[in-house]
Amino acid sequence: MKRIFVIIACAALLMACSENKAQKSECGECKTECCGDKKECDKEKCEKKCDKQDCDKQQCEKNCEKQDCNKQQCEKKCEKSECSEKVQCAEMPAGCIPLNAEGFANRVADLSKEWKYLGDKPAVVDFYADWCGPCKAISPILEEIAKEYAGQLYIYKINVDNDPAIADAFNIQAIPTLLFIPMEGRYSVKTGGMGKEELVNIIKEKCFKQ
Repeated sequence: MKRIFVIIACAALLMACSENKAQKSECGECKTECCGDKKECDKEKCEKKCDKQDCDKQQCEKNCEKQDCNKQQCEKKCEKSECSEKVQCAEMPAGCIPLNAEGFANRVADLSKEWKYLGDKPAVVDFYADWCGPCKAISPILEEIAKEYAGQLYIYKINVDNDPAIADAFNIQAIPTLLFIPMEGRYSVKTGGMGKEELVNIIKEKCFKQ
């Protein structure tokens, strides 16, 4: 009788292990969150995420570096285990990045304090308005440069009608006005329309100065 009980217990244990292994291999909803819509996924890494119920912060940072997204924000999402949000962050297309007041304070500078650039790459900030003709003319040029300098430079856009307080902080009197921000030191200001060659030369001189 004891032997039969042991056999039944072992069989039940084996069945439980098999079910657990199958469930872990499938990775359930976590696999969807970790891998997004990708057909191929690193199953071993995904399984670890399922075990930890956490996000791969290192991978998230790499995705952000490649896709010009907000690394600080993406890291916070990882800490909160919002893996699906991490996928959206990683898929953000390259190009100019629109900012509101909150985004400016997180990514560029806290204007309530002494000037200190917060970014991890040089930046250009374009102050514009939808009704401004010269702003519309320079916009596609900025988009081209943003894509050509992806991973090296951020190009942000601030709508002065939506966020006048930021424009006032920099005493913006006319648009388009561009801020050229290097990693160290103060920013430079240039007002008015520019061609691509002139704009690239200013970026090289002001944003990547040694």
